[in-house]
Amino acid sequence: MGPDAVIAARVFLAAGALALALAVAMGAVSAHAAKNAAHPEAARLLQTALLSQLVHGLGIVLVAVLMQSAASRWLTAAGLLHMAGIACFCGSLYVLAYTGRSLGPVAPLGGLAFIGGWLALAVAAFRE
Repeated sequence: MGPDAVIAARVFLAAGALALALAVAMGAVSAHAAKNAAHPEAARLLQTALLSQLVHGLGIVLVAVLMQSAASRWLTAAGLLHMAGIACFCGSLYVLAYTGRSLGPVAPLGGLAFIGGWLALAVAAFRE
């Protein structure tokens, strides 16, 4: 494993761990803030965002672990797409829940990034 792959694996491990830590913190905040949030469905939106962030944060950690033995462009793509999905999908749901403001097509684009990340991981499994 080359030095670039080691760095990429560490970045994905840190990014996944930070996404998971942030999800736990947002869960604690959301449990109290949802009742005063701008959107009437804030509790449901926050639950969806948190679950997605937790699942895809674990996906990023999985990518980091897999990169330890076989780094590839497909694994890199999977990690980056999951990170983009968390930012777009989860981020837009947090904004909607707390402000009542929609970010338009950002959430569906984030969902597509999640799907692309899992597909890239599947391709990596068959290509490596």
